[in-house]
Amino acid sequence: MPAFDPRRHLIGLQDMPRERMEGLLHRAQHFAEGHDARDALAGVAVCTLFFEPSTRTRLSFQLAAQRLGADVLGFDASTSSTSKGETALDTLRTIEAMGVRGFIVRHKEDGAVAELAAHAAEGTSLLNAGDGRSAHPTQGLLDMLTLRQAKGADFSKLKVLIVGDVKHSRVARSDLHALRVLGAGEIRVCGPASLLPDDDTLRGCVVSHDFDAALEGADALMMLRLQRERMEDGLVNSLEDYHRDYGLTRSRVLRAAPGAVVMHPGPMNRGVEITDEVADGPESWVLRQVANGVAVRMAVLEDLLRR
Repeated sequence: MPAFDPRRHLIGLQDMPRERMEGLLHRAQHFAEGHDARDALAGVAVCTLFFEPSTRTRLSFQLAAQRLGADVLGFDASTSSTSKGETALDTLRTIEAMGVRGFIVRHKEDGAVAELAAHAAEGTSLLNAGDGRSAHPTQGLLDMLTLRQAKGADFSKLKVLIVGDVKHSRVARSDLHALRVLGAGEIRVCGPASLLPDDDTLRGCVVSHDFDAALEGADALMMLRLQRERMEDGLVNSLEDYHRDYGLTRSRVLRAAPGAVVMHPGPMNRGVEITDEVADGPESWVLRQVANGVAVRMAVLEDLLRR
């Protein structure tokens, strides 16, 4: 990975000290409770540099920056000079030259944000809003904030189950890093063998291909979106088969621990990885995750850009 100063950028969660992570979550909870910080980033220009489509992440970052008083610029790759062949690095340098010092970057390539961070000017901060399969650190943090709100700050006794396409999921990787940092008692991972990674991503996890067995006693169920191209790749036989084996239904929720919470990073494929009655049911914390995204992104932007 290219060299960059981790104090100036947020690229991933794997090397974040526990003290810093808990500090960010504490600050995010402060914002989630409605506390204001309108002038924290007054006079600071922030650009959402997205080379890949997004709804939740882009909008919540924009709202977070605005609530901190920052000047927010939007970037659309489809109408920018990248369509004429300009590189991502030249785009970054061009916008830097306008006085922008905060960049929220989403990119389809693994490691793309770290590469940009390594070449960023002094005083510029980059925040990874999702790159390839590598990482989505603010999603990981907002998931941890949601878990804390549901189950308390002590993760040591929690049994957390992550279900689905972990192999291609940057969200799953960031969640796994964060759960390890915060000392989760047991991290379970379940999915078809074709959708589970064969590297050290699952280090320390209890791995299963039997969803019903993995659900037993779980305190939190973190469902992952099944990307439909996995069928085209031959990694999943059919959506119907996947739902039968790994879809979260009402009867399956009852196998988990009493009071178990259901989470999903969105967008959801209803009827595939989760049914309507669960997605909209009392155990669903999906919309709370969305709300927490603004609070977490406020905390991270303030941490990186406040001078």
